[in-house]
Amino acid sequence: MSAQKKTSLVIKEIPANSTWALRQRILWPNKPINYVKLPNDEDGVHFGLYQKEQLIAVGSLFISGVEAQFRKLATLPSEQGKGYGTQLLSHLTLYCRNLGVERLWCNARYSKKDFYLNRGMICTNETFSKDEIVYVVMEKDLRQMIG
Repeated sequence: MSAQKKTSLVIKEIPANSTWALRQRILWPNKPINYVKLPNDEDGVHFGLYQKEQLIAVGSLFISGVEAQFRKLATLPSEQGKGYGTQLLSHLTLYCRNLGVERLWCNARYSKKDFYLNRGMICTNETFSKDEIVYVVMEKDLRQMIG
């Protein structure tokens, strides 16, 4: 049965506006939908992880030369802890590697830094706060990846 569940997972590119509802629901539930729309959303590559027809997780990727930032990685609360965020992050990482990106980074909520540490990212010395939430800049050197 679990093999059947895994085969029903699909990660695909989606339009930016398909990420907004999940971004808002998970990351900023007390803010209006416009709060989660990024000024450069049209420049990004957006991904959705679907189980059957249900959108479970989203993430957006912004590539500039040999660096890429992923933003707004969000998974439905009922589906967290099941590996979907890990699968989506792995997909983003491989996508970047295939394009020759050398550094993948994000502004991680400090409360979520262990998620990223456990997936091979490291904390930089850069931190900041936004709307009373503390963030740390985290990164991964894709040149060090094997395979």
